[in-house]
Amino acid sequence: MFDEAANTTSPAPIRGCKGYAPRLLAILGLALQALAGATAAAAAPVGAAGPPPLAPLGPPPIPLDNKQTPEKIELGKLLFFDARIGGDASTGCSTCHEPGQGWAWAEDFSRGYPGTVHWRNSQTVINAAYYPRLFWAGSSSSLEDQASSAARGGVAGNGENDIMEARLALIPEYVKRFREVFGTEWPLIRDAWRAIAAFERTLVQRDTPLDRYLLGDRSALTEQQLRGKALFEGKAGCLQCHNGAMATDFSYHNIGVPPNRRWEEDGLAQITFRFEQYAKGQTEEGYRSAKSDWGFYYRTKNRWDRGKFRTPSLRYTMYTAPYMHNGVFYTMEEVVDFYNRGGFDEEGRTTPFPENKSRLIRPLGLTDEEKEDLLAFLEAFSGEEILMDPPELPEYAPLFTRQELMEARK
Repeated sequence: MFDEAANTTSPAPIRGCKGYAPRLLAILGLALQALAGATAAAAAPVGAAGPPPLAPLGPPPIPLDNKQTPEKIELGKLLFFDARIGGDASTGCSTCHEPGQGWAWAEDFSRGYPGTVHWRNSQTVINAAYYPRLFWAGSSSSLEDQASSAARGGVAGNGENDIMEARLALIPEYVKRFREVFGTEWPLIRDAWRAIAAFERTLVQRDTPLDRYLLGDRSALTEQQLRGKALFEGKAGCLQCHNGAMATDFSYHNIGVPPNRRWEEDGLAQITFRFEQYAKGQTEEGYRSAKSDWGFYYRTKNRWDRGKFRTPSLRYTMYTAPYMHNGVFYTMEEVVDFYNRGGFDEEGRTTPFPENKSRLIRPLGLTDEEKEDLLAFLEAFSGEEILMDPPELPEYAPLFTRQELMEARK
């Protein structure tokens, strides 16, 4: 589900006075994205120095225009696991977000629509309800919008609204459920996104060892994890970006992640890469020269945003390897070593845009023992694995019998 291919258009060039308002609103919206975290997590007290402290996770926010009901959640669960919400009825939400793979996909790049390969790592759906913006570059502002974008994205679901809606109309159980939940005579695709989002807002984890510790259970963390917590908040500098209740600042940073070499070796991946460059409004020069994912730049078209990606939450990361936007690190040990080297992999590679690399990224000087302590603490952000068997999906049925069709022809 986490694909940005449907969000491909750049703001239109200004042509006369009529173009100013939409253009300015688009620019303003992008400028405010870096501040979105303030509305999604507990902020530091006014005048307080430094980032917000880690905090226990509260209930997920529920939008007023899509309130939760048991019937809507159950419908959303069916649709989440139903690949008929997609192009050729083979690729649905759960195709790239499998419960047994961290509600993500355990390869560097996510699964792609048949005949393609994706170009970014699949993010977990667990706790996605808390993000003010979705996708690695923040191109969707709600779970409802994200579901639509992913289902229609060229290398993800590749669906067409009218086809997906027609399929739903040929499934009597869905016709009945949509009518009960949304009051419509026939299923509407926009309501499918609302139901899926309602289901996803139930996929939260708030009972991790860290949550229990922060709520007063001092036995919830081991001595080693407590040493790791001190490193996390101090010498290792993790808290600078991984803070608050979701362990993320919800902002965008270039931390030095090197390109995935798969683009140099995998023909399908190369095709997808070029498709995404074109679809996201890349300049001609950039299209010809780009060798890596430019991230937040595709949203802002500012050169200083090249190589920036949203800070992911550390919650549930025990089950969501590989890591980073392009899945270049397959273990958390690799991630810690990467940070310890100051944003370089073991071969000395870093971002193609070192001029944009965050000043927060620097060699840490962690000892082997300190790295072990830090890794132990990172495990405290994950609780028990959340597993779920796919539901039994309803069957197609004709809208009318052959006899009714023959009579209609008379």
